[in-house]
Amino acid sequence: MKLSDTEWIVMRALWAHAPATAREVLDRVTDSTEWAYTTVKTILARLVEKGAVASERRANTDWFRPAITRRQATRTALRALLDRAFDGTLGALVHHLAREERLTRKDREQLRLALKELDDEDRR
Repeated sequence: MKLSDTEWIVMRALWAHAPATAREVLDRVTDSTEWAYTTVKTILARLVEKGAVASERRANTDWFRPAITRRQATRTALRALLDRAFDGTLGALVHHLAREERLTRKDREQLRLALKELDDEDRR
């Protein structure tokens, strides 16, 4: 499921601490947004409709929690980026990152270690 930029903001707030009320979500995103309470309620309703968030009513208050993990959302977003910008190939993305985004020495070392781990797993 694809999340909009505003939905990502709300999801990050929920992944950080859930369950949460709409007011608590608003308090968590206030530093980075100028949203009204009704905006947060609308985004939460949209996320519930998409199945990304589950809600439960307790004592006249709706409590929200993520129904998908950050990893699931990241996988979907990355797949969409790969399909849209890199013809669906991970190699093209890695090549772009290596050449255009100037990976730091530390980034390159982490990539080398990750690839070595994958090679080691393949050999087993």
